[in-house]
Amino acid sequence: MADAPDSAAPDARTQLLDAASAIMRGGDIEDVSLSELSRRSGLNSALVKYYFGNKAGLLRALLDREWSARVKAVDTLLAKELDPETKLRIHMAGVVDNFFATPYTHRLLMRMIRESAADEGQRLADAYLKPMLAAYEALIAQGVAEGVFRPVDPQLFYFTVIGAADRFFTAQLVLSYCSDTDVLDEGLRDRYRAHLNDFVVAGILVQK
Repeated sequence: MADAPDSAAPDARTQLLDAASAIMRGGDIEDVSLSELSRRSGLNSALVKYYFGNKAGLLRALLDREWSARVKAVDTLLAKELDPETKLRIHMAGVVDNFFATPYTHRLLMRMIRESAADEGQRLADAYLKPMLAAYEALIAQGVAEGVFRPVDPQLFYFTVIGAADRFFTAQLVLSYCSDTDVLDEGLRDRYRAHLNDFVVAGILVQK
């Protein structure tokens, strides 16, 4: 591989990923234009080809960065010596925080799986979806074994949690028409975190 262009800063790759993330978060979209990416990052868009091959490679790298962190966080949580309800509540809070920070991530993953060749789609599913589903299976199994959770379908539970958070954090347009704000700020995030946590956790707990 040729040396990086002299104009490239040492962290140019990270700058491009951060800029792409900011664009998608701010615009509530799952794509970026190279011209906007260049303007936002302050870097020549030709660096996308150098570091990622093309724009699709940039989006895959962004997915890899963000989903790897999520899978690692869930694995770390499962390994902790905590009761299953506490683990679930911590995870639910993390789900909301992740969607607040990068609301496009799950939609982008679905899009990339749908639009990729079969082998790449399978890689993405194996790397990120299957570990998350396995984590839900393990957590629910622990809760059921300890008499804390009702037996529920882990896959359906996963899509309930993710689907609810995904829909809420793409709601800026709805908010602008139906309320006095179109800003999903930290205060609204915190209210929704408590709301979702209470509803979902209450739905799986064994009633005593």
